[in-house]
Order: sequence, then structure tokens, then C-alpha cells
Amino acid sequence: MASLTPLLNQSRSLANMLTLQSSKGMSFILKMQSLRTDIVMDLGESINPGVDIGQVEGAFTQGFGLFTEEELQYSPQGALYSMGPDSYVIPAVCDVPREFNVSVLANSKNPYTIYSSKGLGETALFLGCSVFFAIKDAIDFARAERGLPKDFTLDSPAGPERIRMACTDHLTNMTVKDELGTNIQWSLDVSR
Repeated sequence: MASLTPLLNQSRSLANMLTLQSSKGMSFILKMQSLRTDIVMDLGESINPGVDIGQVEGAFTQGFGLFTEEELQYSPQGALYSMGPDSYVIPAVCDVPREFNVSVLANSKNPYTIYSSKGLGETALFLGCSVFFAIKDAIDFARAERGLPKDFTLDSPAGPERIRMACTDHLTNMTVKDELGTNIQWSLDVSR
């Protein structure tokens, strides 16, 4: 439990990657779904628990999108290609975890604030990274099954392309690796 935040994080998010096995032992990722998320938030004495729980659910979903879907694309000249939700993926209702449990920590009074409540803001936003790390664990497991090393890079947001490339097999090894200065990219990866 971090003492610097008004947050008791018992967030647990499980990412399920459905795979299709081919006759040659290759597996392909078809879909990613967060199966369950549990969050207990320390809000002091909540003035309106329904509103606060809704804020936590919304912030978690926004964080889930931030860490898994919302990739910014830039041109080589620096122009932003993905300028709004019509040009990049944002979380949809189907992205909400199948089982989503949010509760407020009981008997957590804060004697230094009005009505003993604590500010909520968007502290739950960062809890969306739990889905990112669940994806990373699933990739690690898939790589271990193939005897691949545990050391790999997965940048955020962990979209389908990055997940697929991190799984590494003979198909991903056939992709052309660009060398700096040998081509003109249509989009720059600013995550590195």
C-alpha cells in the first residue's frame, strides 16, 4: 500500500488471449479481453459512493485505453496523424472487464479534510496499467512455451501489432527490419 496516494490498490486484471493452434504448432492471437478487475479505493468517508465508484470505473477504463489502445501516430515531419477518436482506437463497452468489482475502503476517515473525504481526481487512471502488465505476463508465458528468452520489449500502448511482434515466431522473424536512414517512414514510433 503506497502511503503517498489515497489509494489502496487491490486491482487485479487478467488478460485472456485466445489462441488458434495450427498444425505446425504456430499460435495466433485473436482477441484480448480483461476478464476480471478488482479495485478497492481509499476515499476516506465518501460523500457520494455511487459517484466516486463511477469515477473510478471511468478512470480505469480510460487508463486501460491509454496503456493498450490509444497509439499516437506522427508523420516524419512531426504532424500528428491521430488527432481524435475517429483516427485512433478508444475503449468501447466491449472492453470493460467481464467482471468489474469496485468498492470503497470502509472506515477510512481523514480528520484533516471536509467531511473526512479524500480527493479522487483521476487516481484510478494508472490502474489501467494492470491490463498492460497482464498482457506482458501472457506474452511471457507464450514465449516460455516456445523456449524463447524472457527478455523482450513491449512498449505502451500494447496494441495487437506490438503484442504479435513480442510473441516472436517464424512469421514475425520474416518481417523486414528497417535500418535507420534506409527508407522513409509514413509514421514515427515516438515511444522509444
